[in-house]
Amino acid sequence: MIATKSKTVSGVQVEVVEEPLIQKKGKKIGILGGTFNPPHIAHLLIAEQVGSQLGLDKVLFIPDFIPPHVDEKKTIPAEHRVEMVRLAIQDNPLFDLDLIEINRGGSSYSYDTVKELKQLHPENDYYFIIGGDMADYLPTWHRIDELVKMVQFVGVDRPKYQRQEQYPIIWVDVPKMDISSTKIRKNVKNGCSIRYQVPENVEKYIKEHRLYEQ
Repeated sequence: MIATKSKTVSGVQVEVVEEPLIQKKGKKIGILGGTFNPPHIAHLLIAEQVGSQLGLDKVLFIPDFIPPHVDEKKTIPAEHRVEMVRLAIQDNPLFDLDLIEINRGGSSYSYDTVKELKQLHPENDYYFIIGGDMADYLPTWHRIDELVKMVQFVGVDRPKYQRQEQYPIIWVDVPKMDISSTKIRKNVKNGCSIRYQVPENVEKYIKEHRLYEQ
């Protein structure tokens, strides 16, 4: 908002621009949530591309505590997943680790997370990053009609055909990588290499703590 005041110049009253009043200093923040069991290079690629293409100030990696899926996922203790995310993103100033869902506990509903973030930082705009395959499932999300009013969804891996989304989504093209946490866990269990699928320090952490071997 720009402040003005009236001033008489040569007998004529004019409006003079003063310094701006309280100026909104909000940021554009990306949200990349998930179990991160483990985090891998596709997660990093998605976050980097979305952050770069949309000009985001930060991308928050938010590990969930209990994923709110009907098909319950078995996962390792949160402290291991949090540490692997920290290791994976530590060399990129665009990325931050946020423990909002870990600290809250219980089922990690995106609605609750975004609501809390908006309460903490109402000046910020949030961009919720989802995989292209998740777009069709948005109608099933907890309190989705309220969630879409608080956040802008960003879809990655644009499909070849035109989707008719029920909710507004910004699509960002990202190089496709056939890498998943499920495949990585399977490779570890079978004694196969996961080099170049996860950051080197994450691979080292998995080996040191013998994760996913059983």
